Amino acid sequence: MEKHLKIAVFIDFDNIEIGVKSTLQREFDVSNVLEGLKERGEIVTKIAYANWGKLENSTRQLSEYAVQMVQRDPSPRGDKNGADINLALDALEMAFTHDHINAFAIISGDSDFIALVNKLKQYDKTVFVVGGKAFTSTILQKNCHEFISYESLLDDRPSRASTPPRHQHDRPAIQPNLAALGSDIPTVPEGFKPEDVRPPRHDRRDRDRDRDRDRGDRQPQQQQKNRPPALDLIQAMPLVERALQVLERREVRPQLGLLKSTMLQLDSSFSERAYGAGSFTDFIDKLKKADLILVTGGEGRYMIQRRRTGLPEKTVKPEEALPYLRDVLENHRLEMEDGVPADELAAWVKEESPAFDWKTFGFQEFSEFLNYAQDKTVVRVNPDETNTLIVHLGAEFHPPAVPEPEPLILLDEEEEVEEPQPVVPGQPTAGSPRPKKGARKVAGPEVNGNVAPAPRKRAPRKTTGSAAPRKRKSAAPPVD
Repeated sequence: MEKHLKIAVFIDFDNIEIGVKSTLQREFDVSNVLEGLKERGEIVTKIAYANWGKLENSTRQLSEYAVQMVQRDPSPRGDKNGADINLALDALEMAFTHDHINAFAIISGDSDFIALVNKLKQYDKTVFVVGGKAFTSTILQKNCHEFISYESLLDDRPSRASTPPRHQHDRPAIQPNLAALGSDIPTVPEGFKPEDVRPPRHDRRDRDRDRDRDRGDRQPQQQQKNRPPALDLIQAMPLVERALQVLERREVRPQLGLLKSTMLQLDSSFSERAYGAGSFTDFIDKLKKADLILVTGGEGRYMIQRRRTGLPEKTVKPEEALPYLRDVLENHRLEMEDGVPADELAAWVKEESPAFDWKTFGFQEFSEFLNYAQDKTVVRVNPDETNTLIVHLGAEFHPPAVPEPEPLILLDEEEEVEEPQPVVPGQPTAGSPRPKKGARKVAGPEVNGNVAPAPRKRAPRKTTGSAAPRKRKSAAPPVD
């Protein structure tokens, strides 16, 4: 039986907001994230971290969804990882003190959270990571239990701002059948105009809704971007084939839910919505219609089998797209020194390699391809003040300088210089002359291994005239 997940949501708001603006050219909507997580379990707590002084519009939306906002005051030195540390500490504390919470959702694309993800997995917690595929580190995508791309949570329908507002007085008039109603209907006086009738007064809720719609009309057209184009189903077949082989080796019947969980174990970044499917069942139906798999059963009890023939022998891998990008970067190396916008770089790639298409390598957008290349140190991507992606050459084009070896001093045997020996009192040195054999000196006793000098004879004490010399006692005669 599948366990019921109780999810704690932690949002690195600064990271996710900048990432969505710079790659998708739209505002971050927390409702999309929460709705996507509700499909996987029950959300029990929601906490967001940011400097909320400049995010008044965002705080209004977060308050509407009961998200607890933790203030992060930046230090004068500009601590970049301040929110990361607070988020990690609070998440670990909740894992220790709240045993009923068995799942955590990290809303961020920062690779610094990989240590937190690994630690939560060690404590048997299910970990979700929500972020854009174009700005979330691939290391973070591959090491959680499931990566939920923000692009897959976007609505396919046109956004609210792309449709003109419809006020209550703009509704089409209903033309009644007057003949069927009878003769009791009052006649319209001559010269009557519909504009002369004042529209009904809106209540407060309608005015707020109309104001929001008008505000949406004033948003730039580039912010009305919907979900990226779907990938070809052939791109998913290597993962589907591998998951079916694993289930066959386990001698387990490949049912629908078991197949998806196995695919997520093999690749946590898999999402059926990247292939234009609204659900995993829809994804299997698409594979069946494309004659890529064999499906038996029905009514939610699908049995999936591999097709032994008819599949492509080889599918391209993401790393095979990097040589095309390297060639373009090398040709425009001088222009890349100061950084160029991602759109300009994409135009160079299309111009110099017309046959190259990043979608055939599993990337829905060029920004997602750049994010993969950044993890491979080919490029370095940063948004500027206007949230435009600026691409620089990566560490691969600027390897660290090799330190020069220290010069070796070679000396000839004849010119070999010896260090002077320390001089120890009483010890002969290499430069001192040897004593002659006939003039042997009487040495004193050894002290700590060293020879002490011989004692000197004392001179007799002089006596004065007044003082009589002291007589010594004579020794007693020997007894016979």
